[in-house]
Amino acid sequence: MSRLPDRAARAAMAAYRDAPTGDRLHLLVRWLTCPFPPVVEALPAVGRVLEVGCGHGLLSSYLAARRPGVTVHGVDIDVDKIEVARASVPAGETRLSFGASPSGAVPEGPWDGIVLVDVLYLLDEQGQRALLVECASRLAPGGRLVVKEMATRPRWKARLNALQESVSVRVLGITEGSRDFAFVDPDVRARWLVEAGLTDVRARRLDRGRAHPHHLLAARAPA
Repeated sequence: MSRLPDRAARAAMAAYRDAPTGDRLHLLVRWLTCPFPPVVEALPAVGRVLEVGCGHGLLSSYLAARRPGVTVHGVDIDVDKIEVARASVPAGETRLSFGASPSGAVPEGPWDGIVLVDVLYLLDEQGQRALLVECASRLAPGGRLVVKEMATRPRWKARLNALQESVSVRVLGITEGSRDFAFVDPDVRARWLVEAGLTDVRARRLDRGRAHPHHLLAARAPA
């Protein structure tokens, strides 16, 4: 899987040309270290998609560029990042929007797709499950919930990721959220999705050739 930005990614990142240098560098590193394309491929090609914990909005922007049939709304608790995301939306673009939202809050749906990328670990296990249940309840019939998080295996990758997150959150303050991380086994999260009433739960490892234990879960609301 190539890490070079494809056409849609280049268009998405070009929209941040006026953002502060530090934010633009963060977005580049984020693209290089996170497998965004398979996340987008797991989402609907048409309809309304919500990103919970969108940060600067790179995934939402990329999704809108890749999928002309979707309308994307991203929310995050970090107001500063939301301001950067809003400033990146091209003039006249009506399919992409951003807004600040309290932790754990999910905007009213129904949504044809909801995506969370590297968000849940900042909540304790109870908070993670509650958020996933809330997301499941906001899906339209047949809507998809897509979760990209770090797995707990292989152990060396999980330890490396935990160290990096400690620096990002506790030292540099790049990411807002709890300073006590909760990395949950993907099998446990998959069970939560089933218990929330979702079907067709699929798991996929995305860590081949990468130093971080990226893992994807995708599930569907009953039609």
